[in-house]
Amino acid sequence: MPKGDGTGPIRGSGPGMGRGMGRGGRMGGSKAGAGPGGECVCPKCGTTVAHQRGIPCFEMACPNCGTGMVRK
Repeated sequence: MPKGDGTGPIRGSGPGMGRGMGRGGRMGGSKAGAGPGGECVCPKCGTTVAHQRGIPCFEMACPNCGTGMVRK
């Protein structure tokens, strides 16, 4: 603290101490924006299809049973 007047830095407030630091990025480390490659999987019957660029897996219907797909 400069001059001992209590105006110095607060303990634990240095770089890297803020909320959300180190959590895997802006989206919290989830698979959001996982990229163009990969596969979509049906959670009901297990069918896999290639992920199509620009179309989220949850918007695709399984070709076998019609259930919404999920990203693998």
